[in-house]
Amino acid sequence: MDVLAYLLKGFSVALQPINLMWVTLGGILGTIVGMLPGLGPATGVAVLLPMTFTMGPEAALITMCGVYYGAMFGGSRSSILINTPGDGAALAATFDGYPMAQQGRAESALAMSAIASFIGGILSTIVMVFVAQPVAKFALKFGPAEYFMLMVFALSATASMTKGNLTKGFISMLIGLMISTVGIDAQSGISRFTFGILELQTGIDFLVVIIAVYALGEVFKSFKMIKEGKKKMQTKFGKIWITKEEWKRSKWPILRSAPLGFFIGALPGAGGTMASLMAYNNEKQLSKHPEEFGKGAIEGLAAPESANNAASVGALIPMLTLGVPGSGTTAVMMGALLMLGLQPGPMLFQQHPKLAWGLIASMFVGNMILAIVNIPLAGLLVRVLAIPPKILYPIVLGLAFVGTYAISNSVIDFYLLVIFGVMGYFMSKAKIPTAPLILAIIVGNSMEQSFRQAITISDGDYSIFFGSKVSIVLLILTIVSVVYPFVKERIKGKKNIVSAN
Repeated sequence: MDVLAYLLKGFSVALQPINLMWVTLGGILGTIVGMLPGLGPATGVAVLLPMTFTMGPEAALITMCGVYYGAMFGGSRSSILINTPGDGAALAATFDGYPMAQQGRAESALAMSAIASFIGGILSTIVMVFVAQPVAKFALKFGPAEYFMLMVFALSATASMTKGNLTKGFISMLIGLMISTVGIDAQSGISRFTFGILELQTGIDFLVVIIAVYALGEVFKSFKMIKEGKKKMQTKFGKIWITKEEWKRSKWPILRSAPLGFFIGALPGAGGTMASLMAYNNEKQLSKHPEEFGKGAIEGLAAPESANNAASVGALIPMLTLGVPGSGTTAVMMGALLMLGLQPGPMLFQQHPKLAWGLIASMFVGNMILAIVNIPLAGLLVRVLAIPPKILYPIVLGLAFVGTYAISNSVIDFYLLVIFGVMGYFMSKAKIPTAPLILAIIVGNSMEQSFRQAITISDGDYSIFFGSKVSIVLLILTIVSVVYPFVKERIKGKKNIVSAN
């Protein structure tokens, strides 16, 4: 009852006209920023930061959160329409969202991404109201060994998505891990694989690789068809909504993926990318039609969209209750709170209940506003597909180069963009999946550091990786993720033999 009383007080803050205006403005700005390749929610919040200093703490935090989950809504738009994720969390939306658009189902894809994001956001906010502190306490149990095992599980689960050839999935993962080692080693301070190039000492930003592999890779792949006039684009659009059959296929994946995304988001450093890829992998493993994934299966779009929006809510938990940022975006938000004279942590809910519960209430309001805004806007966005390919793809290239330069203002990133774009093209030709590559680049550095920290703590004793219940559970899940596809294929083969007889 105390929680509900606090939540009602929170709504009295969130529903103030000025705060409604800020959350709407933040959500719209976030949606636009999320669509632009290379920017993403962290950049959107960082750009907005100077403006928040003139606001009160409640309005500042509500606006930044609006930008955060607005970007989660918007990131999938460019994934679906031009196969270019707005940020890492929107990566999984390219797997089935873009094929749906190519099949003339862009309306369903855009509507489903908004619906799944809305449901994922609302469900995770309801969960946050009741379990914020218990989840944060459980996340504290994750030491270096547990984080290492979590990342091993995430990588193995993503690599095992490769249909018919598990080896290709692990090759992609290994390439990603190799790329993640470029730069200065955080523990020894030694430069690795930089070839004397100063700009590479900070490593290769995973957003550069994402933009290269998906934007440039798609342009290179489509170049021949564009030249020959074979590239077919949808030119007529119907109502932006989904059919009963599409909802029937998507409702359970959405409901399953929201709690998964919430929990992954609550783990500091895990983020929406890992949540969306794990949700996608889970649904592919559970699906009765796994062969449709990657070819326009609507549940393959619904699950990661629900998970990444839920992860953005989950990422706020460690920041608000522990003072530990759950993602890059919440790190920027935490910096803003400190500048406003507020200390995130266990005492925040006691000392500033109006702020904490006003923020939680604003998430309900913000998600509803974003659902209302995004579905009508989808009618305008879907018209992008009617642009002739000879005009559309140069625009995609321009956005890719502008987005890449915006990441670190380095010309070296242009060369990396082209190199990884070519690599993405050849990976596509060889049918090597790109999801394990991207996830490995994202988690590779922290995975290595977690491994080395665990080994240092245990004085070289590798049993530390099996020394806790959390680690053992993650090890079992890793083994299951690798073995399950083989078992499933074998069972399916036996069923086919029985039905044939």
